[in-house]
Amino acid sequence: MDLRAHTRKFCVKDNRLAAVSYFGTFVVYFSALYVAITQMDHWYVMAPAGVVFAFAAVRLYVLQHDTGHHSLFETRWENEVAGHVLSPFTFAPFEVMKQNHNLHHSNIGNLEHRETGEIHTMTVAEWTRADPTHRLAYRLYRNPLVLVPIGAAFTYFIRYRWPKNTRQFGMVGVLLHNVTILVLLYVLYRFSGIAGVQIWLIFSFLGGMIGVFLVYLQHNFEDTYWDRRPDLNPVEAALVGSSCLDFGWFFDMMVANITLHDIHHFNARIPSYRLRRCHYSLPPELAPRRIKFPEALRALTLKLWDEEKKRLVPFPKGLG
Repeated sequence: MDLRAHTRKFCVKDNRLAAVSYFGTFVVYFSALYVAITQMDHWYVMAPAGVVFAFAAVRLYVLQHDTGHHSLFETRWENEVAGHVLSPFTFAPFEVMKQNHNLHHSNIGNLEHRETGEIHTMTVAEWTRADPTHRLAYRLYRNPLVLVPIGAAFTYFIRYRWPKNTRQFGMVGVLLHNVTILVLLYVLYRFSGIAGVQIWLIFSFLGGMIGVFLVYLQHNFEDTYWDRRPDLNPVEAALVGSSCLDFGWFFDMMVANITLHDIHHFNARIPSYRLRRCHYSLPPELAPRRIKFPEALRALTLKLWDEEKKRLVPFPKGLG
């Protein structure tokens, strides 16, 4: 079976399915936030509601990612409007993030353009040449206790206030996006006080940590793919260099199937609501290796790309 022909069958967009996914996620998002705020004196209700809110926030981020590819709704303008509406709830300014993400897709697996990825990866050769200060900084950066919580706080609450390439892709949009977030915070404060704002930020932070964990796993696993031109194979970079996470149907649903990242990179026109069916209808000879949760946790120990072994490896043993 031709993989491109197979995936093309699932590129049909349906506004009814898109609306259920889009507005349904907003309903869950606001409902969970309301329960968390009104039940803040009952932690056994507030905490589960906050977790649901956090996953809904992740799902909104994934849907915004779809609108950036114009793959959620049927028309370009519908996707653009939907993406901008999502923007203040995901903390990610739509236009700049869309353009940056397109650069990421264009340079997937390219060792000479790692600046377009979300998680920086050094090669073993670069590590060997690096001075002690650089090594220490990179060790701290790739430590999961730094990368996930501090990375989430920095990325969503600080870095996205002025993302990379903002001057190139839209300063006005970023400034309006930031003002809109402040307005939302003020409205929430007027309705629920400082405690409501704190709950929104705390569980948004939890959603950010889930997001960073998933972003890490999308391209950081043992058998991923990196290479340099002219040897770089774009198809192999998309399929082998992107992961397929097998955490179960329910988890896929909660994160809008972003776990099936290999097929998405191969054909970004597939709507998220068709991605799982596309993936699991692949014949056995085309089905990729799926990463289960234990292997996903082990992937957090992999730090450097070994160009000779063609795999991601841990730090060398010793003091370096």
